[in-house]
Order: sequence, then C-alpha cells, then structure tokens
Amino acid sequence: MAGRPRNEQARREILRRAADLASVDGLDGLTLGRLAASLGLSKSGLFGYFGSKEELQLATVRIATEVYLEHVITPALRTPPGIGRLRALCARWLDYSRSRVFPGGCFFFATMAEFDARPGPVRDALAEASRAWTGLVSQTIADAVALNELAPDTDPAQLAFELIAFLETANATALLQDDDTPYRLAERAIHTRLDALLARHPG
Repeated sequence: MAGRPRNEQARREILRRAADLASVDGLDGLTLGRLAASLGLSKSGLFGYFGSKEELQLATVRIATEVYLEHVITPALRTPPGIGRLRALCARWLDYSRSRVFPGGCFFFATMAEFDARPGPVRDALAEASRAWTGLVSQTIADAVALNELAPDTDPAQLAFELIAFLETANATALLQDDDTPYRLAERAIHTRLDALLARHPG
C-alpha cells in the first residue's frame, strides 16, 4: 500500500484524469506511465500516490463514484420520493452521459463490460456500484408504488432492469454512432413505459 498522499488535492486531480482516461480506454489501459504522460508528470512522481496498478484502478472507481453521485444521484434525490424522483434519476443519468461528464460516456458502463467476467477486487468494486445504482432505482419504484403513483402490481426489480437497459443502450449507441438521437429515443421509451403504468392505475 502506498504511503499517505502528500497532497490530497493533487491526488484527486490525478484520479479525475484517470477516470476520464478509463472511460475511453478502460481500466486495464490505465497505467501509471500513460497517466503520467497525460498529466505531464514523471511516472516516478505518481508512485508517491499509488503503489500498484490495482490500487490506481480501485481509487479511480472511487473517484468515478463520487462524480456519479454529484451529477446523477444527489440532484435527483432533491426531488421528493415517488415517480417524480424516478423520472429525475433517469433524466439526470441521460444528461450525465449526453454531456460527456466522462469523455467515454458512462464510466461504469465502459468499465463493467471490461471486468464482468474477471474476478478480483476491481470487479467487486464495480459490482457493488452496479448493485447500489440498481437498488436505488428499484427502491424508488417501490416508493412510487407505495405512494399509489404506479400500478400496484408493478415489479420494481423488473421495471428497474428495463429502465436501466434504456439508459445504457442510449449511452452505447450514441457513442458508437456519434449521434444524439438515442438519448431522445430513450427519453421517449422511459416516458411511454411509465405512462403505461400510470394509465393502468385505478386512481
């Protein structure tokens, strides 16, 4: 384990750059040498912050999680529980991907595909982030059902899976085709799916 960072602000700036690089080239492509070159620093200078590639990868996942919370979760949670919050979570996620908070779109979509079949601490960290996001969406749906804003037979886990699939497909397709249209299609799909559940509500 590396020693305590000599400058926490510098460390955070390094990690933010690392997250940008990893969103494009993956966490496996993230090396101390490449990161140092992108920052105009010496490779040896980064060893004071990260003692190994795995330590760098894990720290990068943590900083990416903080950025995700800042841009997606925290703003959406300002909306009261229920379907309004659910729509806000989806809208904030699409904005986060569309605005290229990370140049490679969603950091987690890019890196989870890279590590999904590779056991180890990095996969565990990414899996935990995935579970937390899915759990939040599912709980938000359950809250909307409890508030009588969605049909009572709505399956929170199933609907969360569908909504996240819309979001991730928009992210991947927009990046590949360099086209904003998938975001608009995802917005329409999400609203159509939720409106259908509202329409089935007896109230």
